[in-house]
Amino acid sequence: MSMCAKVEDTVLRAREVAACVTDPEMPMLSLVDLGVLRSVSEQPDGTIVVTITPTYSGCPAMATMRADLEYALAAAGFGKVDVRTVLTPAWTSDLITPEGRRKLEEHGIAPPHKVGIPAAGPVPLTLRPRPAPVQCPQCDSFDTEQTSAFGSTACKALHRCRNCGEPFDRFKEI
Repeated sequence: MSMCAKVEDTVLRAREVAACVTDPEMPMLSLVDLGVLRSVSEQPDGTIVVTITPTYSGCPAMATMRADLEYALAAAGFGKVDVRTVLTPAWTSDLITPEGRRKLEEHGIAPPHKVGIPAAGPVPLTLRPRPAPVQCPQCDSFDTEQTSAFGSTACKALHRCRNCGEPFDRFKEI
C-alpha cells in the first residue's frame, strides 16, 4: 500500500468519526447535517486537523462541539487532534444539508428557507424580517405566526400554527 493511500484512508476514517458528532443543542443533527464541519486533514506529524465554523459569532455550542470532536477522535484511536475554528467563509443556514432539513422537520422544528447567500464574500444582512411563509412541521399548514423571535436556542424562533394550534421552533435563516 502506498503512503498516499494510507493517509487518505486515515483522513477518511477520521472524517467518518467526525461526521458522527452531533450538535449539542440539536442532537438530531450531525455537524455535517448542520454544515459546520468544514474539513478533516492530516498533518505530516500525524495530527488530525478538523476545521469547523460557528453558526454565528459567539455561539456557545462551539466549545462543546470542539470537546466532542476531540473526544470522539481520541476514542477512535487518533492520538493527536487539533480542532480549528474558521470564520471564512461564514456559515449560513443554506449549508444545512437536505438530510439535516428533513431531520429538523421530523423533530418538529421548521427548517430555514434557502436564502441564496454566496459561498464567498460578504454575507448580506437585512434589518427587516423576511415575510416568508413558515410551514408547520406538525400539520404542514402555512397558516402560522411567529410568537417570539427567541426560541429554545439563539438560532431558533418560536412559532404557532393557527391550523392545529401547536407551538414549534423554527430554525432562523442566516
